[in-house]
Amino acid sequence: MLDQIFVVAGITVLVMVSPGPDMVIVLRNTLLGGRVAGLKTSAGVLAGNLVHIAYCAVGVGWLISQSILAFAALKYAGAAYLIYLGVRSLLAAGGDAPLEETPKPAVAGRTWFVQGFLNNILNPKGTLFYLGVFTLVITPQTSAPTVLLLVAIMMAISATFWLGFVCTLDLGIVRTTLLRCRSAVERLFGGLLIFLGLRVAVMER
Repeated sequence: MLDQIFVVAGITVLVMVSPGPDMVIVLRNTLLGGRVAGLKTSAGVLAGNLVHIAYCAVGVGWLISQSILAFAALKYAGAAYLIYLGVRSLLAAGGDAPLEETPKPAVAGRTWFVQGFLNNILNPKGTLFYLGVFTLVITPQTSAPTVLLLVAIMMAISATFWLGFVCTLDLGIVRTTLLRCRSAVERLFGGLLIFLGLRVAVMER
């Protein structure tokens, strides 16, 4: 079991520090809405991780990875969502007002969470990652308590990373520096999200 813990922990750390759609959306929302927005977006990402884990545990992830139609539907839905967010960022880059002055809807908190959740759940790489973990590390012979422990370790590492990431972005000097370049930051995020969306669209299983 100790070997499984080290492997799962190591893989999770590597995945977390690798730039991807989740990191971009958490970064963007933290700058748009502050620490609360970043943490709620991160919570949405973590909720998406739990969904990936749940269906991979019961074998649905394998079916998705083997079905050309299901995989393509997930892939293009995820790509379309990333491109949609990217276009919104580019459109928002027209103004020069500080991000704090951007009007926030009453349901902003729910919006941050939903964006993080959808961004994660529609990313086919999440399916492939957890499917790999459940195929190579967590096998049918792994006991239920061990599976729960390994899942808890993955989630704890992910939650710790997002907490540190958001708190670092919300530091006064970091936030102030980025807010001075609001339009450039929005364009950068928009371009990154569109690029990631196109990358997901051409991704192979």
